[in-house]
Amino acid sequence: MRLLDRNRVRLPAPSATGLDERDAILITYSDQVREPGVPPLQTLADFCARHLSGIISGIHLLPFYPSSSDDGFAVINYRAVSPTLGNWNDIARLGGRFRLMFDAVVNHVSAQSVWFQGFLRDESRYRDYFIVVQEGADLSRVVRPRALPLLTKFNTPSGAKNVWTTFSADQIDLNYRNPAVLLEIVNLLLFYVARGAGFIRLDAIAFLWKEFGTACLHLPQTHHIIQLLRAVFDQVAPHVTIITETNVPHVENIAYFGDGGNEAQMVYNFALPPLTLHAFHTGNAETLSAWASGLSLPSHQVTFFNFLASHDGVGLNPARGILSDDEIHGLVQRTLAHGGLVSHKSNPDGTTSPYELNINYFDALSDPNGGEPLDTQVDRFIAAQAIMLSLVGVPGIYFHSLFGSRGWREGVAQTGQSRAINREKCECGLLEREIDNSASQRHRVFTRYRRLLQARATHPAFHPHGTMRVLDAGASVFAVLRVASGRAEPALCLHNTSKRTVAVGISQAWTIARGLESTTDLITGQEFQVTRRIDLGPYQVLWLGNRRHKSRKAKDPGE
Repeated sequence: MRLLDRNRVRLPAPSATGLDERDAILITYSDQVREPGVPPLQTLADFCARHLSGIISGIHLLPFYPSSSDDGFAVINYRAVSPTLGNWNDIARLGGRFRLMFDAVVNHVSAQSVWFQGFLRDESRYRDYFIVVQEGADLSRVVRPRALPLLTKFNTPSGAKNVWTTFSADQIDLNYRNPAVLLEIVNLLLFYVARGAGFIRLDAIAFLWKEFGTACLHLPQTHHIIQLLRAVFDQVAPHVTIITETNVPHVENIAYFGDGGNEAQMVYNFALPPLTLHAFHTGNAETLSAWASGLSLPSHQVTFFNFLASHDGVGLNPARGILSDDEIHGLVQRTLAHGGLVSHKSNPDGTTSPYELNINYFDALSDPNGGEPLDTQVDRFIAAQAIMLSLVGVPGIYFHSLFGSRGWREGVAQTGQSRAINREKCECGLLEREIDNSASQRHRVFTRYRRLLQARATHPAFHPHGTMRVLDAGASVFAVLRVASGRAEPALCLHNTSKRTVAVGISQAWTIARGLESTTDLITGQEFQVTRRIDLGPYQVLWLGNRRHKSRKAKDPGE
């Protein structure tokens, strides 16, 4: 309680920061756009103010702390901004216009951190901050996210020690059996709130607790720690949203909602990216529709964080049990054919399995060397993004998706890291010239993406806590009816996942959408007459609303 009382004094006053249809979060590195002589965080803030105000409400800043590897995810100092990026004043400036999501990379810390360096010197404070594994410990069931050794040997004054390193030899797992570690992390997260974080993303949280003889994944103690964090925020910072990042099968993933009121308020909807890819690869949305029709939430306090791309690749584990092994193999083969790469994980029996597709999402949908017209490729990409935006939840949009980037193979060659293919840094002036050039791919994608976000923001049916009903509109069409909770203004969203024109019949199953006979396409503003049949062109998207709503002002960070 003393820790909470101390932090109450320095935390910002809670404000009404609920979610609504205007919310969309950009996922970006702090140095995603660069210009000579300017701290990248300042460049990013200026760029976002010029181009994203009114369509993006929040920004997920990928780790901006001093780090030693993994593009920021091996944190040296949790409480500092990397001087190569800027300072805390730059973070505050960005937070003055956008709501901020900070990464809590608290499963592990850099081998160069003060904490681990103290451990290596046998300092008493840090002796139990990390997990030392004795010979003979039962690690046979441990789930490995990467095909790397689980333990790393380090020399200390008291002898050589095998230390738990889930992700790499430079990322040392913390020991949450030590109460001092847990208190340290609680205090850290409250520090982030004091620095303007309205969302706390718990990175790789599923691996947090270790228990010999188990999979060391999703253990009850991990859920108990998240429940503790939720209780802390509810007490001193109730405006903060916890979001869990668990790249695992869907049922395990949504377990982090807890009972709907005691764990995360948002979870990443990890099955969505591979299932959407499968729908467009096959021109058949039946599997995607069947899965989406089963999405449910345990309460109105929680919702999904929907995304198609991020700084990581497209995870395959979330699709296991939904797609067959042959269908997953098809995603792998299509990725390789489109110039992407595939990362593998280690299995307990010593084998490896495809774990992640390393490819830009635009390339995953359209072969960059396939000779297809650019208009067709853009249509397909925008249709996929529209599906993501139509679902219940808050959309998370990776920077490179918003601006129509393609894969960066040069980055893979430079870094030796497969994930670099989707992590290119942009020169600000060049990027803005491309955005302004009506013939460029970036202009075409960003213009149409912006139109989708504007349409979504103006209709209450897209509220993150509204309702969603997936409709049977034929094999190729993903159709969803959105209705705002307690309101009678529906939006009917139709997405053709195929390269053929398809006829969508209006059947009795659609009677819930009555009142949409004379309507508007919310995206284009075109008046639309709904008869017994709607013809959707290749990759066409229609969002039909019963009336045009007045544009709503951009969301203020304090709302």
